[in-house]
Amino acid sequence: MTLILASLDPGEQATIAGAIGTATSILAAGLFVLALKWLSSPATARRGNLAGEIGMTAAILGALLSYHIVTFEWIIVGFAIGAILGVPMAVFMPMTAVPQRTALSHAFGALAAALVGTAHYFLFDLQKAPPSSLIMFFLCLEVLLGALTFTGSLMAFGKLQDLLPTRPLTYKNQNIYNFALLGAAVLCAVALIVHPQWYVLFPILLLLALVFGVLLIIPIGGADMPTVISLLNSYAGLSASMMGFVLSNKLLIIAGALDGASGLILSIIMCKAMNRSFANVLFGAFGQIQASAAATEKKSVHATNPEEVAEILETAQKVVIIPGYGMAVAQAQHKVRDLYDQLTRRGVEVKFAIHPVAGRMPGHMNVLLAEAEIPYDRLVEMDDINGDLPQTDVALVVGANDVVNPAARHDKSSPIYGMPIINADKAKTVIAIKRSMNPGFAGIDNELYTLDRTLMLFGDAKQVIGAVAKALADGH
Repeated sequence: MTLILASLDPGEQATIAGAIGTATSILAAGLFVLALKWLSSPATARRGNLAGEIGMTAAILGALLSYHIVTFEWIIVGFAIGAILGVPMAVFMPMTAVPQRTALSHAFGALAAALVGTAHYFLFDLQKAPPSSLIMFFLCLEVLLGALTFTGSLMAFGKLQDLLPTRPLTYKNQNIYNFALLGAAVLCAVALIVHPQWYVLFPILLLLALVFGVLLIIPIGGADMPTVISLLNSYAGLSASMMGFVLSNKLLIIAGALDGASGLILSIIMCKAMNRSFANVLFGAFGQIQASAAATEKKSVHATNPEEVAEILETAQKVVIIPGYGMAVAQAQHKVRDLYDQLTRRGVEVKFAIHPVAGRMPGHMNVLLAEAEIPYDRLVEMDDINGDLPQTDVALVVGANDVVNPAARHDKSSPIYGMPIINADKAKTVIAIKRSMNPGFAGIDNELYTLDRTLMLFGDAKQVIGAVAKALADGH
């Protein structure tokens, strides 16, 4: 295509390249919308991924044709570096590491936006032809959001990868310092909008945004990572949309707005699932070990073994499996599939109850169970499954904790009070798989584990579920 354009005169080149660029932009924008629509359902998620990939390819080709590019050498180098880093991440990354990979993607995307904004600012002739106040507004917002999202996403990655403590890292008056830092960054941005030639303020704005991103995320505990991931996704999208205004690129505006809006909507869903506000997530330091937890009277639990669990499951007619982060850590999804197969062969009705914030990112459990090829129609959302639990013979809790804690319904002193939970305690028998009796991210004991009808199966989820499935197979 480039050779064909090179054979034409400059006017014809510009006309044809512009037409192709417009067509590919429209195609890409349509595919991005369809991708979001299809990704909203497990049944069409693969189609959504494919639509997004084709749309991004069209967007890249359109950009390469729409702009006057003197040389492609550095673009090719960029493609090569991206492929060298990206392909191994996609091919060799275990599904359990999807949250970390998602955080890194947000970091790289936001860094790109911040760097483009920085380069664009210093390309302006600030003395003779300074940019308009509107362009400076979009540029400052692009850099501010991009920089804080970059360092914030790196902090989220560190927590998810256990490079940083998953508990909140708090200090006295942290919110005051954070707001002061953000306020200083905003003041720098306002001054640059009014006086773009005050270039000395630009690196200060960039530095303040980078530091704010770090301080914004480190006080947030691991329990809030699903909301943090979706919120950072929203910030990265908004930064890209602002970049579109600066570069006069309509496709970037559309794609960034879609990304920002979807991330915000998802964050709202996550907060609703935890019965909490944005302010509480960002500044409440949820996930600290509660002082009262240590003083709580320890109640006895009823321990069991894989053979007894197999006997109970074998006589059940309805079983609901409730996966949580413990399943992800143990990488037990394939053993869960083996257990599912053993039970369905015996005519047992098996469903999976999915809590919106189970795991470390939105849809974490869905991704893991899809990898194990659990049928999509067996995955049931919390609101839809709760009505079935009183008629359920066995609720099998695999590494879930706070999302099945009955204290959320009645204990007003609990940090999870009011959070919608999966009503596992309503089942006739509860079997909970855990490594130990350590509390979950909320730092409180789980009342479910001390109920008379609850049996505790201690051990690594992958190993004990494998043992249960084997006991079922041997007893066939």
